[in-house]
Amino acid sequence: MEHYKFFQNRECEYFPCHETDKPEEFNCLFCYCPLYHLGKDCGGNFYYTDKGVKSCVNCLRPHKKENYKKIVKKLKNELS
Repeated sequence: MEHYKFFQNRECEYFPCHETDKPEEFNCLFCYCPLYHLGKDCGGNFYYTDKGVKSCVNCLRPHKKENYKKIVKKLKNELS
């Protein structure tokens, strides 16, 4: 159950958009990370480039099914 927490688009030309040893578990639901705007407080594995741009190329946080509740909770806290 709870299929709404997981979605995969294997036809996407970028799938998977991050390197992973478990592509079958790669979640495309949050294709664009809803926590990106939080900058350093997003909780993901990111870094800032020399030009000051946040790079999430090494982050799988929004692409793991088990992180759905954590992401939704963080968004609710930020919006309230």
